[in-house]
Amino acid sequence: MSNYLFIVVGLVAGILSGLLGIGGGIVMIPALVYLFGFSQHGAQGTTLAVMVLPIGLLAAMKYYSQGQVNITVAIFIAMGFFVGGFIGASFVEHISETVLRRMFGVCMLVIAIKMIFTK
Repeated sequence: MSNYLFIVVGLVAGILSGLLGIGGGIVMIPALVYLFGFSQHGAQGTTLAVMVLPIGLLAAMKYYSQGQVNITVAIFIAMGFFVGGFIGASFVEHISETVLRRMFGVCMLVIAIKMIFTK
């Protein structure tokens, strides 16, 4: 049964990604931790593994067809993300589960407050 629940998590993350540009960190990580009992490290690693495949390709193509994708910016961000992801993954092994979970929560909270209270 849990495989079906994983598909539902992926479906929700995909819908929210296509709709709001979110998914991995905001949906999949909390779902894996709180619904499936993953460690924070395991949830983050699994979510990164999901992103290896071109999961956003269809949504990105839809946005592109509407003139909403800046390819040059996307390429430069992807280059930074590629290297930055490796650096972050190298540091994470030295961070405790509790500290990592709090860092993730604070990051989501700060972003949420910024999004809610700025124009």
